[in-house]
Amino acid sequence: MTKNKSGKKDNKENKPKKGKGKRMKKEAMLHSVISVFQSSPKEPFNYKQISKLIGVESQVQKLQVVDILYDLSAENFITEIDRGRYRYNGLGTTAIGTFGRRSNGKNSFIPEDGGTPVFVAERNSGHAMDGDKVKVQLFAKRKGAEPEAEVIEVLESQKKTFVGKLQVAKGFAFLITENKTLANDIFIPKDKLKGGKNGDKAIVRIVEWPEDAKNPLGEVVDILGVAGQNTAEMHAILAEFGLPYVYPENVEKAANKIPDTIPEEEIAKREDFRNVLTFTIDPKDAKDFDDALSIRKLDNGSWEIGVHIADVTHYVKPESLIDREAESRATSVYLVDRTIPMLPERLCNQICSLRPDEEKLCFSAIFELDEDANVKKSRIGRTIIKSDRRFTYEEAQQVIETGEGDYKDEILKMDALAKKLREKRFKNGAVNFDRFEVRFEIDETGKPISTYIKVSKDANKLVEEFMLLANRTVAEFVGKVPKGKTKKTFVYRIHEQPDPDKLENFASFIRRFGYKMKTDGSKIDISRNLNRLLDDVNGKPEENLVETLAIRSMQKARYTTENIGHYGLAFEYYTHFTSPIRRYPDMMVHRLLERYLEGGRSVQKVKYEEKCDHCSTMEQVAANAERASIKYKQVEFMQDKLGMVFDGVISGVTEWGLYVELNENKCEGLVPIRDLGDDFYDMDEDTYSLIGRRKKRRFRLGDPVTVKIANANLERKQLDFMLME
Repeated sequence: MTKNKSGKKDNKENKPKKGKGKRMKKEAMLHSVISVFQSSPKEPFNYKQISKLIGVESQVQKLQVVDILYDLSAENFITEIDRGRYRYNGLGTTAIGTFGRRSNGKNSFIPEDGGTPVFVAERNSGHAMDGDKVKVQLFAKRKGAEPEAEVIEVLESQKKTFVGKLQVAKGFAFLITENKTLANDIFIPKDKLKGGKNGDKAIVRIVEWPEDAKNPLGEVVDILGVAGQNTAEMHAILAEFGLPYVYPENVEKAANKIPDTIPEEEIAKREDFRNVLTFTIDPKDAKDFDDALSIRKLDNGSWEIGVHIADVTHYVKPESLIDREAESRATSVYLVDRTIPMLPERLCNQICSLRPDEEKLCFSAIFELDEDANVKKSRIGRTIIKSDRRFTYEEAQQVIETGEGDYKDEILKMDALAKKLREKRFKNGAVNFDRFEVRFEIDETGKPISTYIKVSKDANKLVEEFMLLANRTVAEFVGKVPKGKTKKTFVYRIHEQPDPDKLENFASFIRRFGYKMKTDGSKIDISRNLNRLLDDVNGKPEENLVETLAIRSMQKARYTTENIGHYGLAFEYYTHFTSPIRRYPDMMVHRLLERYLEGGRSVQKVKYEEKCDHCSTMEQVAANAERASIKYKQVEFMQDKLGMVFDGVISGVTEWGLYVELNENKCEGLVPIRDLGDDFYDMDEDTYSLIGRRKKRRFRLGDPVTVKIANANLERKQLDFMLME
């Protein structure tokens, strides 16, 4: 770009050059013609006007314009309104739905009736943001081309805050965004920086996006710290998902006013378990103990097992400050190196936590079991307990494995009963997803120093079986009603049957590894076939991949007032009752249970369905944030391993490349398609493959590969691998 005498930049060289010497390719010409009609949908044009507008001057190319107009007319994309004059045919076809913005320019419009997504070019996006409710004009569909649309109105705006790194110049700054939904950096005037410095991690709100501006204008909402510092990066992940990273002071103050003494009149209302052997079993780093187990032998020879759950709703009243904050959060969030609690610390780690040698209020499910773990009787009610011992999972596991240690007879008896409950569950069609998890050992600064595999052992399964029994019993208590009686509104945890098409695709994929799985028959038949497969694959190199794909073929469990049962657990009635310190649905269940135990009327269904939807959404958001923190730590862990070579397996196949999971530490990275330089590769969705056009070389999901660590980009949370031949 040159400057003229006044010092201003001369834009002449930015204008498209016309000329007989410049020959336009047919495809470029077609796009230019389409663009003219879409930009001026009401105006008619003849071939001469079109030629002039797109810069075509030679007679030969003008004749090509005539051909294009003829073809577009035949496709009903344009209409010939009189001889040789055409007008765009898409006017008036509008639709309402959700806009999806992508930083690669592949924006989309999803109709609210759930139809097929429609492509929206950046020039037609109207600066709509990801998730906005919009009205679009649908362009006339051309033969063999993807449908397109243009945003004509933003009806409802979504969040306009973004997380990134500040780049501060003299009179202004930019937020360099890491968000996959925004390609443009955000311009920030100097007086809107809120003290932010170059290299700071910040949250910025978009204030406006003028129609003719390339970049949106923003202001800093909060400074998270210096980019690269662990706490700043973890807070950035939370902010990116719209999750809170600090606890509101007024809510903390409200919690600090709650007394931790238990009045005698409250104790008098409850069943007293203070002299019954009770203990907790939790992870070694846990502080929020929300469940305890008690055991005693009854005079009739049966075993009484108590599942005691922290009575959070005794302390947190509906619509109080603490309750509103808990409902908004809906769940505690577990990042790699920290927990962001749903409740204030005074409640979750002190007053409600079932700590040893402290009297605590509980909501309990008490079971009478025979030696074969058949439930003879059960009751639900408010209790007071005093835990005798806090076991870590490792300590309880050692007792189970060695037969030695504190309360060994009781732990061994509970383990035996839990194993019988588990056996019955699988006999009834429960699916045995017993996946291992990769965890990081981190130092005091949050830096990952090694990885380890977390495996669910007998001690974990002991606790799990009694929690499942309590959750199921509570759901049955409310949900199972005699014929002719109306069911009361309740919060259920449901899991629908697998999608038959997804299951069939999964079955055809695993045949490559020599496994067979029948996908027809009853619910129990399918579950048994799946369990048989999971047993067969146990300990094999492809175990993690097959289990991951099996889980993907399943539906997602969710909360609702409409009970349809839980497929994965093979329960007709199921809820979440056992973790009210970290899940809001459990708090809702406690309140409804109290109401119905006292003979109260049913609550309003619509209101509770909305609460269920919110909790399901927040559960998914929290899981995504947790995954992002794991991804960040994976990249951080691999930063000093650039150039090293690892064996792995192809864990994902996309049109932009291959994802590879390393066998040694389960870190996942991308082999970009541009680096598969020996051929052009196309994606084959049916076989989860990339296939070379010329050489027909095939990369398939599950294939073993060897890769070199090429790049570790912390800001993008991405590892790049290079394929070793």
